[in-house]
Parts: sequence; structure tokens; C-alpha cells
Amino acid sequence: MQIYEYFTINQTEIYSFIFVTLNKTIEFKKYRKMKKILVPIDFSEKSEFASKMAAKIAKKSDSIVYLLHMIELPSGIIDMGSGSNFSIPESMLYLRKVKERILEFKNQFFNKKIEVHYSIKFQHPHQGILKYADKIEADLIIMGSKGHSEFEEILIGSNTEKVVRTAKVPVIVVKKDSEKFKMKNLVFASNFKNTDDKVVFKKFLDFAHHFKSEIHLLKVNTPSQFENTHEATTKIKDFIEDFDLPKYSINIYNDASVEKGILDFSKDINADIIALSTHGRSGLSHLFSASVTKTLSKKAMKPILTIKI
Repeated sequence: MQIYEYFTINQTEIYSFIFVTLNKTIEFKKYRKMKKILVPIDFSEKSEFASKMAAKIAKKSDSIVYLLHMIELPSGIIDMGSGSNFSIPESMLYLRKVKERILEFKNQFFNKKIEVHYSIKFQHPHQGILKYADKIEADLIIMGSKGHSEFEEILIGSNTEKVVRTAKVPVIVVKKDSEKFKMKNLVFASNFKNTDDKVVFKKFLDFAHHFKSEIHLLKVNTPSQFENTHEATTKIKDFIEDFDLPKYSINIYNDASVEKGILDFSKDINADIIALSTHGRSGLSHLFSASVTKTLSKKAMKPILTIKI
């Protein structure tokens, strides 16, 4: 009797384990369709670059694009009509001019087959972008970077860095023109250790599955943190076993630092996008140092897809 009860308990536990495991695997293998792309614009050259990329991604994924222009008002002013420096007619004229520029932007970078909405908001850019992303339930944010060097814009306390660090959805940071952007080679760089990284990887695959791309899984070895090729490869294979991956490669790359290894490898294979996980508190500063930034400041930067853990 005792043996039967013991068997029943364990049988239930086994069935429960199998159900949870299968459920988890199915969840990992089920891709989420990208429906809405948010593009904050300030009419600069960098937001032109972001818009061009958004147009290409929207065309491939059949997504709706939302253009957002933020107007940051002086402290204490609620709207443009209430401040002493703005009269209501002047405010209306200014808003009309902004609207005209947005429509010009829309017509210049998006063809008629892509559905594009636009909005003008009066708020601090960082807060306004995140609030609007939540409101429209954006799946992706694409932003231009104004940094003078490769990672300066992300490392310093800029609006782009703040959005990267705190956005609930993936963010693509663009620094150069994406005229020849093909989305053929996508790099996912990780140490492939943390369970949290699997959630990030799932979001990356949600993005990647819209394109017929090769995914390059990258683990960078440094002198201070070194794993032999067999151990590192086995770790990556264990990491991806729950996922249904398209064409992919496993790469163990040795370099002086993690950030240099990521950039050098991406350059070697002519990557189109570099995907990284980012922690809410430190942004990307735990990966990219100022000295490396200065060294690489004259090199062309690939677009970076950041996904918050």
C-alpha cells in the first residue's frame, strides 16, 4: 500500500514535470509577431537613419510605424499656451509647422504601403518615449544616436541611453545610414550562463524570425575570463536546446576584452545587427569602457539591438 502511494505521488510529479517542460519548450518555440514600431524623431540626420531602418523592418514584418516628436517645455509650463513666452496664436503656428515637418518626414521615408501614425507630445523626451511606448503597446523602439564616438551616446546620461536602460521592449540604436541594410547576419552576444538571458534570447528570436537571416551566437573569451572551446560550445548548445532556431552558427572568439571581441567579430562577418542584453541599472556600461570607445571612435558602428533583462 505504501509502495503504491509512493508510486502515485512520483507519477504525478513526473507528469507535472513533463507538462511544465513541454509547456516551456512550446512557449520558447512560439514566436511573437512584431506589430508596432515606435520611432522618436527630432528631424536630425540620426532620426532620418532610424526612420530608414524602421521602413525596412516594417516592410519585412508588416508592422505599423509610429513617429513621435517630443517637445520639452521649460520647467513649470504645462502647455505652450500658458507660458509668458508663448501666445496661443504663436503656439498654434509652431505646432502647425511641426506637423508639416512630420508629414514631410513621413512622405520622404515611408512608402504608401506602410501604415504610419504620428504624434506630438509635450514632455521630457525619455519619460515621454517610454510612456508613449506603453500606450501604443510598441514591440520595438528604433532611435538614432548622436554620440561623437561609437558608444559614447549609450554610455553617457543621454536620452538614448536612458531609453535603452529602462524600456520594456527591445530598442535598436542606429548611428549611421542604413541604406544598404540587408538583415542577413545577426549577432547575439552573451555569456550564455543566466536563465534571464533565455528570456532575452526569446525576444531576440521574436525579432529575428521576421527575416531570413543567419544567427551568429557569440561567446567572447578574454584573458581574465577564459573557457576552452569544448566547454563554451557545450554551454551554448545547452542554452539553445529549448529553442527552434533557423540557420545559425556557434562562435567562440578570443580578444582582449568583451566589447572589443564583439565589435571585431561583427566586423569580420559583416554583421547587420549586434544584439545584447542590458541591465536596468547600468545600461551597457558593464560591457563597454570609455577607453575602448575612444579607440574605436573612428570605426563604423553596427546598429545595436538591446533587450533589457
